[in-house]
Amino acid sequence: MEGFVHLYERYISPVSLVAGFFADNLILLRRVDLIRSNALLLFYLIICALGIIFTNLVAGGKIKNETLQRSAPVVFIVMQFAFGGLFSGYLSLYSRSASVAASWLFVLVLAGLLLGNERFMRFYHKFTFQISLYFTTIFSFLIFFLPVIFHSIGNIMFLISGAASLGVITLFLMLLRSLVPKIEKQNRTKTARSIAVIFIVFNVLYFNNLIPPLPLALKSAGVYHSITRTGDVYTLTKEPVPWYKSFLNYNTEFHVVEGDTAYVYTAIFAPSGLSTAVVDVWQKYDESQKSWETVGKISFSILGGRDGGYRGYSARENIEAGDWRVNVLTPSGRLIGRVSFTTVIVPAPIDLVTETQ
Repeated sequence: MEGFVHLYERYISPVSLVAGFFADNLILLRRVDLIRSNALLLFYLIICALGIIFTNLVAGGKIKNETLQRSAPVVFIVMQFAFGGLFSGYLSLYSRSASVAASWLFVLVLAGLLLGNERFMRFYHKFTFQISLYFTTIFSFLIFFLPVIFHSIGNIMFLISGAASLGVITLFLMLLRSLVPKIEKQNRTKTARSIAVIFIVFNVLYFNNLIPPLPLALKSAGVYHSITRTGDVYTLTKEPVPWYKSFLNYNTEFHVVEGDTAYVYTAIFAPSGLSTAVVDVWQKYDESQKSWETVGKISFSILGGRDGGYRGYSARENIEAGDWRVNVLTPSGRLIGRVSFTTVIVPAPIDLVTETQ
C-alpha cells in the first residue's frame, strides 16, 4: 500500500492534475448552468465529505476491520483527488468570469490551492485542515450555484450563499460530533476560528470586488469603428491587428478621424433564466489629475442562456484623443470586464476589416 501511495505521489498525481484540468476546461465545465458541470462538482463534494468521515472514523478507532483500516491511505488519495478536482473546476469557471484588472487575486488563490493540493498530503490527516478546506470548497460552489438556481445575482445573493455555507458546514460538524465526538471536541475551537477567518476573507474579497462575478462571464469584448445589427447578426468594423493581439482588451491603439464615434461591444454570458442589467461606464484618463474621470454611463439589459453570451454595445461620439477605458459593471457595481484603449487622431480614415458576431 505504501508503495502505491508513493507511486501515486510521484507519477500518477502530476499526470492526473494536468489531465483533469484540461478535461474540466475543455469538456466538463464550460458553463456554470449545465447539469453535468454542477453534478460533477457535487460529486466531488460528496467524495470529500465521505473521505473526511471515513478517515476520522479510522483515526478515532471507530473502525475495527483491518482491511478497512489498511485502505485509509487510498482514501486519503481519493479525497486529495476530489479536492484537486474541485479547485481545478473552480479555477476553470472563475478564471473565465474574471476581469484580470479586479479579480486576479482570487483566481491566483484558486490556482495556488490547485497546485498546492499535490503537496498537502501530510495535512489531510489533520481535522481542522480537512474542515477548513471543505468549507472553502462549499463556499466557492454556492457563490455561483445559488444564483443559477434562483436566477438572481447581487450582494443579497452572496450573503445568502455565505449563510448557506455556514449552515452546511455546521450540519457536517454536528454529524462528525455524533460519529467521532472526541476528535471533534479536541479541534472545536481551532476549527471554528479557521472557519471564521475563511468566511471573513471571502466577504472582504467580495465586497472589494476581488471575487469574479460568477455566474456572469465576459465572453468577448472590444472597441470598434462601427456596429450594425441585422436580425441576429452583429457586423463590426475594426482595425486589423496581429492574431495574438486579438485576445487582448488592453493598451489597444484606436485610430480615428476627428469627430468619429467609438463603439465598445460586449458579449456577456449569463445562465438560462437570469435577466439583469449591465452598465458600461466610460472613463477618460485625466493627465492633470492623474486619475480616471467618468464621462458617461450607459445601461442595458441582458438575458441569459446564449452560449456565446448576450451581445450589446455602447458608443461615445466625438471621441477625444487620450487613454480610455470602459468598465462593464453589474447593477451592484461589480466589475464583469474592462476594455481599455488609447485614441489617436489621424488625418484620414485607416483601412478596416469586418467581422460578424
